[in-house]
Amino acid sequence: MNSRLNKKRALEEIQKRFKKAEALLKDDVRMESFLEKIEKKIKWIPFLAQEFKNIPTMVSMVRSYLRGNYTKIPKRTILAIVSALIYFLSPIDVVPDWIPLLGQLDDAIVIASCWNLVNKDVEDYRQWKLGLWKDLRRSWFLESLK
Repeated sequence: MNSRLNKKRALEEIQKRFKKAEALLKDDVRMESFLEKIEKKIKWIPFLAQEFKNIPTMVSMVRSYLRGNYTKIPKRTILAIVSALIYFLSPIDVVPDWIPLLGQLDDAIVIASCWNLVNKDVEDYRQWKLGLWKDLRRSWFLESLK
């Protein structure tokens, strides 16, 4: 088996996990447990490559989608994100995570490929979230004037 992972192969790995992602999205309890495991794994990575720094935004976006707070996400985008996170969490993938550095490198390639695929939708989400904070600060300010 060729264990080389490039962008094309990374996108194939994401797509292979779409069915599992769909099943997870239908089960709120399993999904929340899955997202918590992702957050725990991030804390144990000794170095955070730029690709891994995007994971908390992806987790936040999935949570907002599941709670119905932000639903302007195309279904394919949410599936790609969850699929990439499934790959990231799995210890046995193209390059097993127990192989120092290389095991994390393939995860970084998959996360980066996903990020490039969904970047516009993530940016829209960030703008939406920023608007929420602005509205919240404005309402706090108005309340303090009363």
